[in-house]
Amino acid sequence: MLFGLHLPSFTWEGGAPELPQRLSQIARLADEGGFDRLSVMDHVWQIEHLGPPEREMLEAYTTLGYLAGQTRRVKLLAVVTAVVYREPGLLAKAVSTLDVLSGGRAMLGIGAAWFEAEARGLGLPFPPLSERFERLEEALQICLQMWSGDEGPYEGRHYQLARTLNSPQPANRPRILIGGSGERKTLRLVAKYADACNLFDGPELAHKLDVLRQHCDREGRDYDDIEKTVQTRFDLGPDGERVEPTIQRLHQLATLGFQVAHGTLIDVGSMRPLELMVERVLPALARA
Repeated sequence: MLFGLHLPSFTWEGGAPELPQRLSQIARLADEGGFDRLSVMDHVWQIEHLGPPEREMLEAYTTLGYLAGQTRRVKLLAVVTAVVYREPGLLAKAVSTLDVLSGGRAMLGIGAAWFEAEARGLGLPFPPLSERFERLEEALQICLQMWSGDEGPYEGRHYQLARTLNSPQPANRPRILIGGSGERKTLRLVAKYADACNLFDGPELAHKLDVLRQHCDREGRDYDDIEKTVQTRFDLGPDGERVEPTIQRLHQLATLGFQVAHGTLIDVGSMRPLELMVERVLPALARA
């Protein structure tokens, strides 16, 4: 099993003046310690279940560019990009730039967006859900076209691009991860366009994988070609007392067929939980 470290919060000791140094320390330990990928949220306000909106939040792609300069090995992505916050041509260009400057380590994590309050607050587009999914599919098509070297126009219902020029091309075609577990739309888009799914840890995981398999059958896609990623929460306890239960749960997820556990690490800003992940959790799953 591979591991991803997700950073959804930047409210750490020392406040904003200490953010560059602390973020660098976390990124470098994750990079050197064996994590496969490192992600941030694509939000401009803190989300409701993590704290009030006034808490510190860094813009995703600026932060990923900073992280690219602090690391050498980990893949970098937003979990997940809100499709309506950026025009698709600009998004494809941003991910291409990240990939070129990181030496081929960018991924595109993307979804239909959900946090209406922040969008309304900062004047970002937030159309109805059905339209957001339509835009998501068109954005996926545009990104794939721009990364293919095809400079032709794109004519969609919502987006029209006169020339999909993208120079320089990414070092590697960025892998696409679609976040969410909606059975009718999201998992269909995974089967049709994505290299990876990203499902929330919970009792319905086996069922969601079965739904994804059915969509793959309908799309003529090999189910095994899609990387199975689970979005989880690493809670090792204040003194590491939950390390063993965490390892047991990760073994269960691997048995279900998940290849990547991508999660928030409780109290990551103190560094000790991250050290425990590197010292005890990652090696235990590597031996499995």
